Amino acid sequence: MTVSPYETVMGFLVGPWLAQTVRAAVDLSLAEHLADGPRTAAEIAEAENSDPDATARLLRACAAIGLVAYAEKGFATTPALAVLHRDAPMSLRDMAAAQSSPCMWLSWARIPEAIRSGEEQTRQALGMPFFDYLAAHPDEGALFGAAMTSMSAPVISEAVAVLDVTGARTVVDVGGAHGSFALALLARHPDLRATVLDLPHAMAGARAAADEAGLSSRFTAVAGDFFTAVPDGDILLLKTVLHDWSDDDCVRILTTCRDALRPGGRIVITEIVIADRPSGIAPLMDIAMLAMTGSRERTLAEFDDLLSRAGLRRSAVLDLQPPYAVIVAS
Repeated sequence: MTVSPYETVMGFLVGPWLAQTVRAAVDLSLAEHLADGPRTAAEIAEAENSDPDATARLLRACAAIGLVAYAEKGFATTPALAVLHRDAPMSLRDMAAAQSSPCMWLSWARIPEAIRSGEEQTRQALGMPFFDYLAAHPDEGALFGAAMTSMSAPVISEAVAVLDVTGARTVVDVGGAHGSFALALLARHPDLRATVLDLPHAMAGARAAADEAGLSSRFTAVAGDFFTAVPDGDILLLKTVLHDWSDDDCVRILTTCRDALRPGGRIVITEIVIADRPSGIAPLMDIAMLAMTGSRERTLAEFDDLLSRAGLRRSAVLDLQPPYAVIVAS
């Protein structure tokens, strides 16, 4: 059946409803409640201490978008809902909660203002820059770190498989939140040691992740500022870090990383790379970054320019699932 332009645009406009409905499904742990079989709205409401009528209405809305399915008695899980289970291999539970939380949501509500001014809107929406807000609100900061870890899982899996670590003894996950990239490399390469550098709010999550993976003996979490100093290493990882910052700030980060490289070392940048005529999530992420931090997603030529300004040069590009790629520089 052909979808009319009216229906197409209406689908865009109800996007906020969809995102917050998914957030409510996560908040009520629908994936966990339905994992072992169908349950009624009343049973879930009793378990969650939520309003029975409102819970039934939420489940009905989730059924309408394919997140749950109607069962003979009550509601049943679906493959889409299973992705929101806390124990799913690549769970999007934390991502769903963080993407619809104030630290992101309120900035995105000001996208028209961001387009007109060309400036980030977090100061206007939250009263301070984005990362200052996370530091001042540790619960949201921890949720943001967990969300970035879950969103990164597929990209990290691909990057670890193609990244050559020959000759390296130490990797540093710069701005690596819970250190998921470094931990994945440690699991694949038993001779490596790793350090993650990030803000203080990420430290507990990083150490917990290392303990859970059984890799804490080869892993160190360090609180710090990558504009000031980075622990030295053979491979410095920058995964979805540069897209948070302006060009000038990126040059500062890259320069600090360059100075921390051991002889023969290299910097590994894993980011969205904007194509000539981008489609899918990349151009939307670009607009989101503008509103949140005043930053951007970049083309390969723009990455090359940043590297040149920092006294570095690209030596390889490793293609991942579009729009992501690994850029190796030294």
